[in-house]
Amino acid sequence: MITKEEVLKVAKLARLEFSDSEIAGFTAELATILDYVDQLGTADISGVEPTCFLAPSHDPLRDDVEAPSLPAERLLSNGPSVKKGHFAVPKVIGGT
Repeated sequence: MITKEEVLKVAKLARLEFSDSEIAGFTAELATILDYVDQLGTADISGVEPTCFLAPSHDPLRDDVEAPSLPAERLLSNGPSVKKGHFAVPKVIGGT
């Protein structure tokens, strides 16, 4: 069972603030989620091959084949602002 203190610790780590009613709600919700995860741990998975894809016939990875790049002019034509052959973006850190 998850405690109110554990929810408060997670909230602090995530830099979140909750009201008392929200904390109570999250405590109950997280407890339900953790109970469900415990149920998954009891499932018999013997004989099940590990996989990272749901459909074994689908392999999203392609062969790494060398191919020519698009010309820089064509790539830069998509940018809203181009300066000196590069995309120009607004300064976001230390801007004045």
